Amino acid sequence: MKLPVIKHITEFIEQNDVDYVLETIDTLESLVEAPLKDEELDVIGELISNLYGAVEVDKLVKEGNSKKDAMNMFMKRVLGSIDK
Repeated sequence: MKLPVIKHITEFIEQNDVDYVLETIDTLESLVEAPLKDEELDVIGELISNLYGAVEVDKLVKEGNSKKDAMNMFMKRVLGSIDK
């Protein structure tokens, strides 16, 4: 996960709509069923991960958290799951 990418996608959601990102996720998830190289699958997986991260951050912001706090909360949750 790349925090600058998640931040950028979160800003896109603010300016547009989360549905665009959710539809992109659906498209990418469908694409992984195509015959692709491992490197290509890795890139698609990273994109999906960042898109889901931005959706989660957007949800935290809509719950009343500041964007900075939402990003920090999300990253702490991610890092906490990695440590376990």
